[in-house]
Amino acid sequence: MCGIAGIFHIGTAKPVGAERVRAMADAQAHRGPDGAGVWVAPGVGLGHRRLAIVDIVGGAQPMVSGDGTLAVTYNGEIYNHVELRAELERRGHGFRTASDTEVILAGWREWGAGCLDHFNGMFAFALYDAERQCLFLARDRLGVKPLHYATVSDGSLIFASELKGLLVHPLIRREPDLRAVEDYMAFGYVPDDACIVSGVHKLPAGTRMLVARGKPLPAPERWWDVDFSARARGSRAALQEELLARLRDGVRSRMGADVPLGAFLSGGVDSASVVALMAEASPRAVSTCTIGFREAGHDESSYAAAVAKRFATEHRSRIVDADDFVLIDRLAAAFDEPFADASALATYRLCELARETVTVALAGDGADEALAGYRRYRFHAAEERVRGRLPAGLRRPLFGAAGRLYPKVDWAPRPLRAKATLLALAEDGGEAYARAVGVTPPELRARLFNDGFRRAIAGHRAEERYALAMRDAPALGGLDRAQYADLKIWLPGDILTKVDRTSMAVGLEAREPLLDHRLVEFAASLPPGLRLRGGEGKWLMKKAMAAYLPRDILHRPKMGFVTPVGAWFRGALAGEAERIATSSAVAATGWFEPKAVAAVVAAHRSGRSDHGRLLWQLVVLDRAVGRLFGAG
Repeated sequence: MCGIAGIFHIGTAKPVGAERVRAMADAQAHRGPDGAGVWVAPGVGLGHRRLAIVDIVGGAQPMVSGDGTLAVTYNGEIYNHVELRAELERRGHGFRTASDTEVILAGWREWGAGCLDHFNGMFAFALYDAERQCLFLARDRLGVKPLHYATVSDGSLIFASELKGLLVHPLIRREPDLRAVEDYMAFGYVPDDACIVSGVHKLPAGTRMLVARGKPLPAPERWWDVDFSARARGSRAALQEELLARLRDGVRSRMGADVPLGAFLSGGVDSASVVALMAEASPRAVSTCTIGFREAGHDESSYAAAVAKRFATEHRSRIVDADDFVLIDRLAAAFDEPFADASALATYRLCELARETVTVALAGDGADEALAGYRRYRFHAAEERVRGRLPAGLRRPLFGAAGRLYPKVDWAPRPLRAKATLLALAEDGGEAYARAVGVTPPELRARLFNDGFRRAIAGHRAEERYALAMRDAPALGGLDRAQYADLKIWLPGDILTKVDRTSMAVGLEAREPLLDHRLVEFAASLPPGLRLRGGEGKWLMKKAMAAYLPRDILHRPKMGFVTPVGAWFRGALAGEAERIATSSAVAATGWFEPKAVAAVVAAHRSGRSDHGRLLWQLVVLDRAVGRLFGAG
């Protein structure tokens, strides 16, 4: 795993300073502690920081082809590089190294932009072709690896794995994009189609961009998508067997490395499945690690220990508590943009623990999105059945009025908290689902933001992207549409960003076998009843793994990797919450109404409302704004 950076002059081949490229790459040194390199030619410069995983001796980058006409800087792993190497050798290509990087060069020469269709992996790379005078940027299908880019005033395109790699360039203007602040307050992260620094873009997952010298900068072109509109045929038993085979392939394909390898183990179905299949394929004990919490309602470490014992892994665990708040500045530096998924704190500690013994760790991310594991899918499916039975003209006034009258009671038992459901039933499916995946609803954001901020964003609504993604999804039903939107927005923007930044911050490579694209494509083709049945998500996966995992792991209620920030803000972090309303960088921006923020703090501390996630958002935004824009 690595960090990449570079500069490409679009108009004319003006000289590129190697020191500038080196500075952009070195700003990401944590992504590649094992080596560094810079390559420059007229009009182009590529930089690289290396975490050596495959062909430790021969895989240095940027890598240049034997004839000197191609150069690449690349972050990721091509898991089928051995098979591709054999195929390319049959087609007449020679190789000087055993690295997957050289397969990218040969693949480009053989197939051009179509090489991406042959790669099974996680990757973001920039390839320069001197003969065609072009730069080819590409990102993997699901967005496991990041790539940021911007155009600057001297006519060049600059790019880097992380935003910090761009920010060292002297021509980047550090101005906030307030629409991205609205997005962040809605979801707790800045989605991939936005960036908090105005003028910076993220290459979307599954897209590519061919930038030719002397031509306008093109829009990213989609080269892969997941299709929920075609259903797999076959008996349940046959589909279950095929799913298990794809799960096995996903795990085994990601176990190749020339460095120590292990796995994250939370005690949930997904990570337990990965560890079970690793143990099946490995001749030696699998190295596993887990993070626990002192708050019993959040702690899964006993389940992780049971799985570790079952598969005789070399297991280690560590506790995260409110004292780990000291990590917040380190996390702000790792993420650049504000990122308020509070599980990032625990994920960082997990990566730190894993890095003590391994360089590569397999994770369980992706199954919830691909196989309908989130509880919100169950609620959405039920709501969609109601929407299908009642015309909108009746449903909207009926449920809208009931929802507005129903009290918001965060403290009540879950069955009595019906306000959100009633309001959701008054809306279309896309709008309602956008609310379900959000953190801070539009009404509360409207109270928090001041008039000047609302005017500045000119009607921009964060939820609209979800509604559009679901409307345009290649899908047959409501569950399909919700999963498609999550794969396109939530997965790359939240889950994969969290794992990439926290793992790279400690020089660890994280791999997601349950996001093997062949597995995701197959899962999307399964009938909805095999993904979600009787209110239970990942139904067929659990059936497929029944021979490996005990019932109390497969069918216990989903807990999720959730950090207990609500309790912390009523205890050890109460002072942090108070500071946000008056003396923070957030207060200095002038974006928020101080009295509204103070009211949120008071309601949370009193126990009248649970605003723990919102307070965490504001604390994280405070740190990010201070670092990026010097506010406060």
